[in-house]
Amino acid sequence: MADIPVVYTLTICPACDHLRDTWAKQGIQYDERRVDQSQDTLDEALLYGDNVPIIVYPDGKVEVGFEGHKG
Repeated sequence: MADIPVVYTLTICPACDHLRDTWAKQGIQYDERRVDQSQDTLDEALLYGDNVPIIVYPDGKVEVGFEGHKG
């Protein structure tokens, strides 16, 4: 598994925008995968949850939503 989080997002999503803005300001690197641009990516994301953003940390921990917000 990669050493940075994988984040499943939508192109237009207030919670996803909040995550992108917050993590950019904090300098946090991540692998963003937009579920609305690939069926394979959507299928991957659905293994973890049905709301975005979905954050999959390198240790396997999964967080659905960001700071209390879901898209």
